[in-house]
Amino acid sequence: MSAAPPVDDRRPGEGRGPSSADTSTPARSTPAAGEHLAPRPRIESGAGSSPGRSTPAAWIGFRTLLYKEVLRFWKVSFQTIAAPVLTGVLYLLVFGHVLEKHVEAFPGVSYTAFLIPGLVMMSVLQNSFANSSSSLIQSKITGNLVFMLLPPLSHLEFFGAYVIGSIARGLLVGLGVYAVTLWFAPEPLLHAKAPLWIIVFALAGSALLGVLGLIAGIVSDKFDQLAAFQNFIIMPATFLSGVFYSVHGLPPFWQAVSHVNPFFYIVDGFRYGFFAQADVSPWISFAVVLTALALASAIALGMLARGYKIRH
Repeated sequence: MSAAPPVDDRRPGEGRGPSSADTSTPARSTPAAGEHLAPRPRIESGAGSSPGRSTPAAWIGFRTLLYKEVLRFWKVSFQTIAAPVLTGVLYLLVFGHVLEKHVEAFPGVSYTAFLIPGLVMMSVLQNSFANSSSSLIQSKITGNLVFMLLPPLSHLEFFGAYVIGSIARGLLVGLGVYAVTLWFAPEPLLHAKAPLWIIVFALAGSALLGVLGLIAGIVSDKFDQLAAFQNFIIMPATFLSGVFYSVHGLPPFWQAVSHVNPFFYIVDGFRYGFFAQADVSPWISFAVVLTALALASAIALGMLARGYKIRH
């Protein structure tokens, strides 16, 4: 019996030697002399990446949310800016006309001139609170809050966008009230004695109320709860802050109550910037306002970090 022929285990097209089938040129593992490999394209981290994302991408979510908050009130500026300006002017016309010749809160300062800074700050406070609180409660009720929770926004970015949007609206309304009422007492208001304090208390006051509005929007589940927060806390605190009077003219009990109210220090410090006269030292007012702002911010950031009544 003859032996079996050897088995050819070569794949089709595979030759035995160098002249066999596959003639394709193998890829070079190293570049030839003088040749450089093209660099690999860099993949930028997106907005949803981890804490190591690039700086431009990290700010996309924050900028978008801030733009949304500003555009939200700017699109209806006749209601959100013009209407509060008109309200401030009406307050001035009524109280200024009635009390101008009967009240002198500060020596050498007419009641109209005394009243205008208070009305400006009252408008700033109320509208800063209204912006963040109404925006958040509307998003919760209409259900579009989920579209702000889907992107990987940190609680700091969420907090910053809402508060800065509130500051923008509050300052715009305050500037509008100041510009319109300036005609009634141009001399003392155009020549402010300490303009730096005006800027400091305008920013700190609008920021504080923006944070309080954010807290109210988080806690509230419907408009009735938000209205109770505004009608029973914000409105009384604003009207009892010395907008229309000097606290030195109050009985001792109500003077003590006013000194517990942080809104009083905002209005008093803001007014000091115009006349260099105040019921309390501006440094004390600034310390109180800064403490209240830090406390409110800590509460709001804690709620946002836990997702209290937002994610749960």
